[in-house]
Amino acid sequence: MGTGKTSVGHLLARILHFRLVDTDVLIERRTGKKISAIFAEEGEARFREHEYAVVEDLARYRRTVIAAGGGLVTNPANLASLKTHALVVCLWAAPEVIWRRVRHQAHRPLLNTPDPLATIRQLLAEREGFYRQADVLIGTDIRSVKEVALQVAHQFRAAQANPSPREKQHSAPSAGTGL
Repeated sequence: MGTGKTSVGHLLARILHFRLVDTDVLIERRTGKKISAIFAEEGEARFREHEYAVVEDLARYRRTVIAAGGGLVTNPANLASLKTHALVVCLWAAPEVIWRRVRHQAHRPLLNTPDPLATIRQLLAEREGFYRQADVLIGTDIRSVKEVALQVAHQFRAAQANPSPREKQHSAPSAGTGL
């Protein structure tokens, strides 16, 4: 959250002539509920189940930029699934930068705590090992949305030109890029 996934995703989709899908939007459409309502009424565990179902569907998507929620990759099955058909990109920012970017946004259920900055630090620490499994990590602290989108586009094109042994095992080329 707050690293630029949505903004970068929109621009990246235009650059690559792909469509953009946001996993949270897909979950909201499926459930007919806002993410904050799912967290409040069903809890985080049930939200993660919805997330898993959406990730399974994404394997069929082609020419798509996927903007995924920050906790999505904490389920190893989600990360493994994405890696079969997409270049997985982690956008990274310092906790203070993230807090500055999201502090006025009310739709962040994980930050409904007495000390949101401490929560951000804790989430990043808990998720760092998962984030480091991305194919590409890009810091967004001091880069513009355009710079980040161009860097991701470059990384995607390079991956297409030089597929890894993992990608060579699959009959279909990489379908898109996940943020």
